[in-house]
Parts: sequence; structure tokens; C-alpha cells
Amino acid sequence: MTTQPTFDLIFRNTLLRSSAAPVDIGVKGGRIAAIEPTLVCDGVEIDVAGRLALPGFVDTHIHLDKACLLGRCGHNHGSVSEAIRAVAAMKRDFTVEDIYARGARVLERAIVHGTTRMRTHVEIDPRIGLRGFEAVKALKRDYAWAIDLSLCVFPQEGLTNDPGSEELLVQALRDGGEAIGGCPYMDTDPNAHLERIFDLAREFDVDVDLHLDFDLDPSWWHLDEVCRQTKQRNYQGRVAIGHATKLSALPPERLKAATAQLAKAGVAVTVLPATDLYLMGREATQNAPRGLTLAHKLADDGVVCSVATNNVLNPFTPFGDASLLRMANFYANVAHASVADFDTCLDLVTELPARLMNLTNYGIKVGNPADLVVLDTHDSRLAIAALPDILMGFKNGRKIFERHQAVLFPPSESGKARVVIPHA
Repeated sequence: MTTQPTFDLIFRNTLLRSSAAPVDIGVKGGRIAAIEPTLVCDGVEIDVAGRLALPGFVDTHIHLDKACLLGRCGHNHGSVSEAIRAVAAMKRDFTVEDIYARGARVLERAIVHGTTRMRTHVEIDPRIGLRGFEAVKALKRDYAWAIDLSLCVFPQEGLTNDPGSEELLVQALRDGGEAIGGCPYMDTDPNAHLERIFDLAREFDVDVDLHLDFDLDPSWWHLDEVCRQTKQRNYQGRVAIGHATKLSALPPERLKAATAQLAKAGVAVTVLPATDLYLMGREATQNAPRGLTLAHKLADDGVVCSVATNNVLNPFTPFGDASLLRMANFYANVAHASVADFDTCLDLVTELPARLMNLTNYGIKVGNPADLVVLDTHDSRLAIAALPDILMGFKNGRKIFERHQAVLFPPSESGKARVVIPHA
């Protein structure tokens, strides 16, 4: 038993993925100051009762600026290009206030579902201008008490074929853009598009996070050029590709070669199950392909991967609640993950996306911010399998939300109610 100085907050009996038995976590000044089997000290105490604590979920790919558009357009979109056209027709009329309100709805859902870090992709082009960027910047400021929000600016509808987009991208990067994305399959000159995105990334010293190859035709792709540019610019570990659905259509030997290529180039992959499954394979009349790249298999072979939300309640994905735990469970189901894969599936929404975003202060470790969420389970594997409630969350040692457990009231033999509090 170790005597410690006074802490502001102590989490008692906390199960960590790295600990065989529950531990105590001492918090001082918003940071984790000690992790010990038993801390003897003063401070406000929260008894976690052996439940699992995580440093929070990390969402590497979401679009807050075009979320919650149900009812504003038809939703009979059978392809990526149709969904892009539907949003393009609407976004000319988006206001800063409208984007802020819709983004806030999703952000608040993400927070109470345990997300503590997020990268949101923000469209920049002459039609939307910088209105989306200004709205999301305001969200970043106003919700900093609960979540770290990073802005990735990108041209959704092309770059070399869309005059004025580059100047707006530069302006956004000068004014707080923290990463740059691209969408080469929407450009008439995809390689020039990629080259210019990497040029801007180097100029402003930001990471690259691309929308890539969103179809199931493996006869062509832009992956080779992305890997070439990454190595040429010494950008290993600073590049990610989202969707990458073509990887799901590769035969085993080609997939093995592509996996080695990604690992060697240091290019990460983000799989977006809700959108990938919703939009891929729609032309099939039977045995429709899933279009889901197996992130946990890539991760086992050395590729940094994440599973993320992408779109919520819009033409790309008319579903969603911004829960990464639910998304990881959804992914694990569709990807035929075995029980032995459950830990990796949890990694896909925690540790691995933190690596993808190069977060150096993520994790329940001494010296890091006291950002953590408590799940109603005593087994980390059940986080994926059983979808336990997320009971509470903390940011810099301050409680930011709490969820009360469901209570059953079966009749007892005496006629009095008997309280049953279930947990995973």
C-alpha cells in the first residue's frame, strides 16, 4: 500500500485493459498522477467497482458539416456520385448557424457515447466557401470541455477541375486547418490532385487523410500513387486513406501484396462500415458484395487501421447515432470477427485511431490528461460482444456526462419490488 499526496479525484477499483486486476487512478490538475493497486490519499472518490475504463473512443473520420440532412432531399441514392450530387445541391444554401446546429447534435451524441477525440472532414469549395469551416471551428471551441476536435479540410468535388478550391483550402489551412484531405476519384486529373494535396501538406506541415477509391473495381486504383507520394515526401506515418473499398475486392495474393505495400509506406486505412456497406454492391441482383475492407486483418499484418463513423443521417448514410462502440460491433459482425479478434476490434476505435492521428497524449497513463470513459462490463472482450452501457465520461478529470443504469422491477414473493441492476 503506497502513501500518496492529495489528489483531486481518485477512481477506485478500475479495470484497465492492461491490468490483470482492478487498480486505483489518482488525478491531479486534470492529469493522471498515479496508477497503483491501492492509493492511500485524500480526494474525491469514484468507485468504478471493477468495471472497464477506456481512454475514450477516437473517431478519425466523420462529416459534421453535412450531418442530419434527412428530410431535406430524396434518399433514393444508389451510388456515391448520386449522394455527392444531392449534398452539392443543398450546400450552396447552408448557413454557418445551420451547420453548427446540425454538427452540435451529432457531436453531443458522440460525447455521451464515449468519444473523446475526433477528426472531422470539412468540405471546402466555391459553393460552400468557408462557412462549414467557420461553423466547425466554433464547434471545436465550444465543445473543447468534452472532446478534442481536429479539422481536416478537403475538396469533395475535385481540385484541379474546380477553380477557386485551392485558394480556399490555403485560407483554411492558414486559419486553423489541422489536416488536409482529398478525393482524387472526383478529379479529372487524380494524380495532379494528389500531388497538390501533398504539396499543401508539406507547406503547412499537416497530415494527409484521403477519401480513396470508393468502388469495387480492382482493375484500377490510386493506392500506388498515394504510397509513392508518401515515400517521396517522407510522410510515412502521416497519411491515411478512408473507405479503400477496392481492397475488399482483391483476391488473396493481391491483397497480401497491397497490405505489405501499405505497411511499408506507413499509410493507414480507415474503414467506414455504415457508408461502405450502404453504398457498395447496389448494382448486384443477388449475392451482393459487402464492400467492407477487413481492417482487423490489415492491423494484424502491420497496417495502422481505424473504424469510424463517416456520415450520420444524410444521403451517404441515412442512419447513425455517432456511437463508435456500436460501429465496432457492427463491423465485427459483418467482418466475421472471431472472439479472438475482439480485442483488435476494440483497438480499431481506441488505440489504433489514436496512432493514426499521431496523438501523443492518448491513453490511461501517468502524465496524460485524465480523459476516460467507464463501461458497464468487467471484461474488455464484452465491450465489443455485449455493447454494454457507457456509464460516465471524464475530460481532464472533470465529469462530462453520466448515464444511469437501467433497473428492472420484477415482483418478489412478498409482493414487494426487487431491484435488479444488470451489467455485462
